[in-house]
Amino acid sequence: MDPNEGERGDRAYHHGDLRRALTEAARRLLESDGAQALSLRAVAREAGVSPAAPYHHFKDKNELLDAVARQGWVALSEQVAAARGEGGLTGLGMAYVRFARENLALYQLMYARIRGQDSLPHGKGGEAYDLIKKQVRQHIGQAASGLDLELATFAFWCLSHGLAEMRGFPRLVDLKSQIGGEDAFVRAVLEHMSVGDGHAAAPQMASADV
Repeated sequence: MDPNEGERGDRAYHHGDLRRALTEAARRLLESDGAQALSLRAVAREAGVSPAAPYHHFKDKNELLDAVARQGWVALSEQVAAARGEGGLTGLGMAYVRFARENLALYQLMYARIRGQDSLPHGKGGEAYDLIKKQVRQHIGQAASGLDLELATFAFWCLSHGLAEMRGFPRLVDLKSQIGGEDAFVRAVLEHMSVGDGHAAAPQMASADV
């Protein structure tokens, strides 16, 4: 291998493009091999640049993981935003769960990197929460207090997160089959919650003769 090949590859990237390329390479490795496989050297190899290149943008592996997680929050916000107009809150919840299903390793990293922090990401990475809050406001009405709005938004966020985490439980296989598949199951759960858009009636229990 030409010892100058990696250096030439570094120069082929604009400064901002190289950071983006490294982050995208890290995301590919994350999805294919898991977080344990991520290292600055492995990411440089995946991006086709010299082993030293990542250190111009990331102090260490932790900074790289934070950058990948931030990219994940932005991608989640974009997917939730794209679902506006597709069934109100239920549509946003469906988009949230779909993102987690399609980007499982990234989704897990996103929450791992904010654990212990006092809030979800701010700015563009936090738009998913803001979008859900706006939809919740429409659902519960303008007269609801700020506290009620925050509680209802957090309740719906927790519902979506719980569905994303638990949808793969084996005990749910039969239930999904009865309802019509995973998407139908997720939709039904969202619609059965009081903060959601649906008002499905509770199953009627057969009354016993007395």
